[in-house]
Amino acid sequence: MQKILDIDITIIGLGLIGGSYAMAFKEINSGHIWGVDTNENTLKKAANMKIIDEGYGDFSAHIPIKKSDLVIIAVYPQAAVKIIKNNVKNFKKGAIITDVLGIKGNNIDVIQEILGEHNAEFIGGHPMAGKESSGLEYASKDIFNGANYVLTPTKKNKKHTVDYMEDLIRKIGFKNISIVTPEKHDELIAVTSQLPHAIALSLMNSKGVDKSIKNFIGGSFKDESRVAKINPELWCELFMSNKKFLLKAICDFQESIADIKAAVESEDCERLKTIMKNASLKKGELN
Repeated sequence: MQKILDIDITIIGLGLIGGSYAMAFKEINSGHIWGVDTNENTLKKAANMKIIDEGYGDFSAHIPIKKSDLVIIAVYPQAAVKIIKNNVKNFKKGAIITDVLGIKGNNIDVIQEILGEHNAEFIGGHPMAGKESSGLEYASKDIFNGANYVLTPTKKNKKHTVDYMEDLIRKIGFKNISIVTPEKHDELIAVTSQLPHAIALSLMNSKGVDKSIKNFIGGSFKDESRVAKINPELWCELFMSNKKFLLKAICDFQESIADIKAAVESEDCERLKTIMKNASLKKGELN
């Protein structure tokens, strides 16, 4: 593929998403790509795969950050804030810093406050792509192809930066790009990502689910339970960081499932059919 970019990039965190970014940018970028990860084996693997030019084992690795036009932070929310704080004086003038986190509001406020009037600019980003398994071994540039992406600029972001990021992420395969406020992002993600994970956890922890059902599992159970294979450290941070919106989403879901329960208890088939028809119509609108 012809090189269409010439920028220097540092990717901090070479897991599923960070590794996939490295793969995607390596194909279209003639500049350097540096990887930062605390796992030495991950760095060796990334180097052997030739998706980074050089690796660093310290999240405060100043050398690549000082040279990078783009810094992608692909670590947990609290770690991302710490990285910005430790490197506030190390970012290159005019550099763009972005993240991949599933929560935005509070984190972006803190990060932009830390950066202050520094020459580097932070803009939130959320690739709506992934797998239930984590780690570089599961990374693939293909997970971005046709996927959704959310940009969450604030008043502190320049229009040029928003336009540049939108163009950049289209180049690595993303199709539908939404631009919303950090707060709106967190409100919607509570429904589309965090609530489904909470439901999957509840399903797997419910009393009727044990080894005895193994040979009775079909596609619907597999679909519902897929995301229950979860990273507890990451998702605990995401849930707690978005407590307000997640609790509202859970309450709305409780009302909805209580409606089904009531219809079944009262043997109200007409009500149950209406619930099913409404759900089917809504699902059709999302396809």
